[in-house]
Amino acid sequence: MPNPQDDKEELIFDKLRAKEAEDLAKILAPKYGLSYIDLSKMAIDLDALKILSESDSREGKMAVFQAAGRNLQVAVQSPNLEKTKEVLKNLESKGFKITLYLVSSAGLERVWKRYKELGSYLDVPKGLVDISGERLNLFMSQAKSIEDLKKLFSQLVVSGKTARITEVLEVILAGGISIDASDVHIEPQEESVRLRFRLDGVLHDILFFDYKTYNLLLSRIKLVSGLKLNIHEQAQDGRFSIRINDTEIEIRTSVIPENYGESIVLRILNPKSISVKFEDLGLSPELMAVLEKEIKKPNGMILTTGPTGSGKTTTLYAFLKKVYSPEVKIITIEDPIEYHLQGIIQTQVEEDQGYTFLDGLRSILRQDPDIIMVGEIRDVETAKIAINSALTGHLVLSTLHTNNAAGTIPRLIDLGVNPNVIAPALNVSMAQRLVRKLCNNCKEKYEATEDEKNILKKFIPPEKLPEKVFLWRAKGCDQCNNFGYKGRIGVFEAILIDEKLEKLILQKPGETEIMEAAKTQGIPNMQEDGIRKVLEGITSLDELGRVIEL
Repeated sequence: MPNPQDDKEELIFDKLRAKEAEDLAKILAPKYGLSYIDLSKMAIDLDALKILSESDSREGKMAVFQAAGRNLQVAVQSPNLEKTKEVLKNLESKGFKITLYLVSSAGLERVWKRYKELGSYLDVPKGLVDISGERLNLFMSQAKSIEDLKKLFSQLVVSGKTARITEVLEVILAGGISIDASDVHIEPQEESVRLRFRLDGVLHDILFFDYKTYNLLLSRIKLVSGLKLNIHEQAQDGRFSIRINDTEIEIRTSVIPENYGESIVLRILNPKSISVKFEDLGLSPELMAVLEKEIKKPNGMILTTGPTGSGKTTTLYAFLKKVYSPEVKIITIEDPIEYHLQGIIQTQVEEDQGYTFLDGLRSILRQDPDIIMVGEIRDVETAKIAINSALTGHLVLSTLHTNNAAGTIPRLIDLGVNPNVIAPALNVSMAQRLVRKLCNNCKEKYEATEDEKNILKKFIPPEKLPEKVFLWRAKGCDQCNNFGYKGRIGVFEAILIDEKLEKLILQKPGETEIMEAAKTQGIPNMQEDGIRKVLEGITSLDELGRVIEL
C-alpha cells in the first residue's frame, strides 16, 4: 500500500527543488544582464505562444509568453545557447522587438504544456501559411475552373462534417491564387456564409457554407494575421504571407463587424500579377512616347492617379523596371511592398514602429538616391517633401487619389502645396483605370448598333468611322471560366506640364481649364484611349462603359 507519509515527503522535496531552480535562475539573471521572472506566477498569453512552434520553443529552451503588437516578452533558460540565438534572430528578422527574461527550466516546462491547449490551430507559425508547391499543384490540377473550385470546396466544407480548418484556409487561398483572384470575400449572411472571389475586378460567388466552419475559419484567419481573437465589435487589419515554392505572397486581412458576424476580406498581393513590362501596360503610342522621354529625366515628378485597384502600383513598378540601371540608385517606400524588384532598395511603411510615408521619405533623402518612389501622397507634409525632392535633382514617382489627370493640380493645391512649386516640379500627371480583356479564344465579332455608333461618334470624328462598324463582345468558353473575359489592361490619360500649363498653374486653375489647355498636346483622354481598345477588339463597349463614363 502507498505510504501517505512518503507522498507528503515527496511533495515537500518537489517544492524545495522548484524553489532551488527559481533561486538559481534569480542568481544567474544579473550575470546575463537579464531580468528574472517566475513563470508560475505569470499569465501566459496563448496568442503569443502561437508565434513560435512547439518544436522551436523546446529546442531553443525558450517561450514567447506575452505579446503586444510587434513587442514580444520572451523567456529563456540561457541567452547563450546556439539554438536560442538562432530562433531569436529569426524573430527579429520578421520585425519583432524582443524583451528577454531569464527563467527556470521548470517554468519553461509549465509553459510548454500549454501548447496542448492550442489544438489544431497550431499547425504553422503565426504570420505564415506554408503551402507547398506540391500541394498547390494538386489544387490547381483539381481546380482548372470556377466550377472545379466549387466542387473542391464543397467536398471540404460540408455542414456537420468539416475538414481540418487549416486545410480549408489553404484550399481557399491556393484556389484563389490558381485562378488569379485579387481578393477573397467571406461574408456572413442570415442563414449561411458566402465565399466570393474577385476576378479581373468583378466579384463571383464560389459557394455558401455553414457557420460552424465560418467560426473556425475566422479564428484561424485572425490568428495567422496577428489579430485579437476576442475582439468582435471593432474593425481589425492584419497581414500574413503564403510561401509557395520560392515565392512569398503577402495577404492583407481586413475584418469588420456586421449584422450576422464579421466580414472578412483577404487581398492577395501576388508578385506574378504585378510584374508587367512597360510596353505591356496598354499605353497609347502618343503617351508611350511622352513617358519614355519623361522617365529618363534626372529630376521632376510623375504622378499617376485613380481609385484603389486601378493598377497604379503596377504602372509605377513598370516605370522603375524601365529606368533601372547599375548607374542609378532607386529607393522606394511602399505600403506594402507588393513585388520585389532586383537591384532596387525597397522599404515598407510600418506605422506601429513610426515608419510612415513622411518619415520614410525624409530618411530616403539621406541615402543619396537618384530616383524615389513614394507609394502614395496622403498629406501636405509628404507632398511638400516629394515636390522639393523633385526640384533638387531627384526623379520622384508617386500616386494620388483623384478622378482624372487634370484633378492632380487642384488636389495638390487643396492639400496646401504652393502653385509656384507645383509648376516647375511636376512633369506629367496621369490617370488610369483597368478594363477586362476579351478572351481571344471565344470573343465574337458583330456589327455595331446605331446606339453604339452614336457613343463612338462622341469620341471619334464621324467621317473617320466606316458605314459598317464592327465590334467584339464576350461569349464565354472553358479557357475563361465562361466569363468571356481573361486578364485586364489599362486605359490611360495624361497631361504633360509644358510652358502653357506652367503659366496656368500659377493661377490656381480648375479641372476644366486644365483639360482645355491640354487638348493641343495630342494625348488621348481616357475615353478616347478606351474606344481605341474597343475598336481593336481588346475589350468590349459594355466593359468600357462599366469602368468609365461614356
